[in-house]
Amino acid sequence: MQIENHKEEVPFSHYEAQFKTVDPAEVTARLPFVGWDGAAFRLTLLGTEYTVTWPEYSIDPVPALPTQTFLLRRLIEGKSAAWLGTWKTFREMPWGEMYNTPYTGRVLKRAAFGFGFKIAKFAAACEKLGARKLAHGDAGYEFDFFGPFKMQILLWEGDDEFPPNAQVLYSENFAEAFAAEDRVVAGDILISHIKGAM
Repeated sequence: MQIENHKEEVPFSHYEAQFKTVDPAEVTARLPFVGWDGAAFRLTLLGTEYTVTWPEYSIDPVPALPTQTFLLRRLIEGKSAAWLGTWKTFREMPWGEMYNTPYTGRVLKRAAFGFGFKIAKFAAACEKLGARKLAHGDAGYEFDFFGPFKMQILLWEGDDEFPPNAQVLYSENFAEAFAAEDRVVAGDILISHIKGAM
């Protein structure tokens, strides 16, 4: 394959090659919420069930390349962790302080300026996706992200005096099971998912 988008295609190719070497029994032991039928894994991300064949990789339905890379990384090295019912900001989790500046630009500002002037459309998209409405912010919704991992997105509308603002909260088990880079990607995927429903 001729690589044209190095930022997305190189990591995807790397994890696609690694995926061939996984042991399905080990994968489902690490990720008990992932199914295996002898030919394919079944896993749900943000309410969409994906079928991922093994050892030759294919995925149905076919999401954007960053989502495919994210799911491959989960299958290759992801782990599960029980949710204890509390929430954390990105900054409060391991390495959050170090990655906070790129995270703020890639996730929080993208959410604020992508949705903060379109609160009604944002709310309609979240409800269409089956998210649970929250009482926080001008609009807030909770999503089942992946297995026992949950995310909340909260928005404050912009006006002539103040810019829009956003916050994303993660169920505290993200801190144990996701590297900081993967938590950034999770925020990115959540925003893209909502934008796709608008």
